[in-house]
Amino acid sequence: MNRLRATSRSKTTAASKSSADRYVQLVVVALMAFGVVAVYSAVSFLAETKAGGEPERLLLRHLVRVLLAAGAIVVVSRMDYRRLARWSKPLLLGSLGLLLLVQVAGVAFGGATRWLRIGSLAFQPSELAGVALLLHLSVLLTRKQSYISSFDRGFLPLLFWILLTAVLIGIENLSTAALLTATMLLLCFVGRVRVLHLAGSGLLGLLLATLMLLTSPQRAARVEAFLGTKIFPHTEAEAVFDPQNEGYQARQARIAFAMGGLTGVGPGKSVQRDFLPAPYNDFIFAIVAEEYGMIGALLLLGALMVLLFRGYLRIARHAPDPLGFFLAFGATTMLVLQGFVHAAVTCGLLPVTGLPFPFVSYGGTSLLTSGVLVGLLLSVSRRVQSPETERS
Repeated sequence: MNRLRATSRSKTTAASKSSADRYVQLVVVALMAFGVVAVYSAVSFLAETKAGGEPERLLLRHLVRVLLAAGAIVVVSRMDYRRLARWSKPLLLGSLGLLLLVQVAGVAFGGATRWLRIGSLAFQPSELAGVALLLHLSVLLTRKQSYISSFDRGFLPLLFWILLTAVLIGIENLSTAALLTATMLLLCFVGRVRVLHLAGSGLLGLLLATLMLLTSPQRAARVEAFLGTKIFPHTEAEAVFDPQNEGYQARQARIAFAMGGLTGVGPGKSVQRDFLPAPYNDFIFAIVAEEYGMIGALLLLGALMVLLFRGYLRIARHAPDPLGFFLAFGATTMLVLQGFVHAAVTCGLLPVTGLPFPFVSYGGTSLLTSGVLVGLLLSVSRRVQSPETERS
């Protein structure tokens, strides 16, 4: 908190322009490389249905996306995050416009309309909106520190952008909206927003999430299957509710964990990839646990922990100004929290969602977004204060 109360006076000039954090770079490269191997193993079923039985075609597509994500990391990490933040509001408004466009001209995949298509390119605006919201919220928190405890001047503008973005995303993607809202409220907490304001916002978020569940039989059925009981009274959800069907993915994921044991069945020898509906994306952590065992799964989570500690304790803590602190904290939280929620879903600790594992799951927009977040983190790390400067 002392860092947030301090002015940016000469800290920006005192910050050392060092190289990007090597540990973050190593972790991300390791996750990308491991993801390529894991996707190649898990994608065989998808290849039979969409690539004419040629998994190499899908692997090549994934490699191209990984290279694009790596390019995004390099480009964004070499940009000054303070200059990038000047475009936060136009970027957010543009991404919200794309979310509205999804409701009119969106493309449906897997029963959900979350994508926009431009020629042969399809992308999810919700992923881009999350990054834009992080940028703009970090700017607003930096500007409003002197009166952040005020509800109308300090917190209400933040709440407006959070709720607007979350509602537009949550219409078709409630899990992403919930994760983004939790991240932004946590960012507001470290930004010294009053706990009473955050508690009220959390209750409002729960109310909105409940309303969205009531209007979607599929979402209601997933929650009911997770809880093992019927809790939503409307007849549409009653028609859809079937614990045996809705719990199929979770059961198959648990079987994968059981088959993997401690050391796994070996790379490329997964059996459950032929039974899980999305083993290359939403449930890739289960395939990792089956092929590499508990050891491999824990190593993957350990990589997230390294990212967490470097992001929080090294980069955010030694950021040269409040804006750098908020960006580093928010980017780290978005990446790590998504990974842990993905793992919790495959373990059966949370209802089934469609969240990928950062840099490991097969995907396009999610990989690019994760690359931009890491780029922001590394951009701040290039300007961290050395311990000697901090003590002086």
